[in-house]
Amino acid sequence: MISASAGTMMAAIAIGAARPLLGMTPSPMATVAGCAIAGLVTFLAAEGWARSRRSVPPGLLVRARRATVVVVSVAAVVAVLGGILYVATPGVGDAGKRVRAQAAAHHVNVPHSPIPHKIAAALVSTEDSRFFTNPGVDLPSVARATYGALRGGRNLGGSTLEQQLVKQLYTAGHDGHLDQVEQVVLAVKLDHHWSKPKMLRMYLATVYFGHGYWGLDAAARGYFHTSPEHLDWPQAALLVGLVQAPSADDPLQHPQHATARRAEVLHRLAVTKILTSAQARHYANSPLELAS
Repeated sequence: MISASAGTMMAAIAIGAARPLLGMTPSPMATVAGCAIAGLVTFLAAEGWARSRRSVPPGLLVRARRATVVVVSVAAVVAVLGGILYVATPGVGDAGKRVRAQAAAHHVNVPHSPIPHKIAAALVSTEDSRFFTNPGVDLPSVARATYGALRGGRNLGGSTLEQQLVKQLYTAGHDGHLDQVEQVVLAVKLDHHWSKPKMLRMYLATVYFGHGYWGLDAAARGYFHTSPEHLDWPQAALLVGLVQAPSADDPLQHPQHATARRAEVLHRLAVTKILTSAQARHYANSPLELAS
């Protein structure tokens, strides 16, 4: 039997595909509602299919119907709660203003030029490989992380770049369960309101790279005495490797940790076909060459 959850997922994929093809930008609430309706339609279709299969044991039909009702009910509750959270959480039209305020507090400038290719490629490959296609959250990662949380895990994980940016701009870096739920909703809003390149610029203007360096420009000049657009692959990989654990991987204090983390970023660049495996190994063996 076709499940309601499969129908919901199919609807989400169809809506996501239709947006660029039809030039449409449905609101996140419309997407949630569409998925809930798709689940109900799928349930009705499954019920009709079941009735047409006279040879299916009655007990199996009853269990299948009950399971489908539960799935559709859960989808409907999630859709309602999602709508409530969407209304209850703040708007994200002021994200640019918040970025400028944080940059001013850290005495750095917000760059307006395009993000250098090497930095963008390394960041997306390492932190959020589906960044350019996801709707602000990565559904497979959220499902896995939520399952882990239900089994007693603390951190929901699975954070997209949008979620990380929201954490920095709107939830003061807090990481409790309720904060993470709010981050998911705000990440969807952020994706709906801002372009992907703009979100990358905002992220790289506010993220902490360790050793007192806030933002990409300060980190590039502080660690390498160069501007972001002149970073080479080993330098870009090292900086991107710092965003998850800037103190633990500080190349000035912990060069071995920083070198290992840089190798992980270069490996991700090879996995995503930005670099060849030979290039990644070559760059991983190069010295750090930090500014004195």
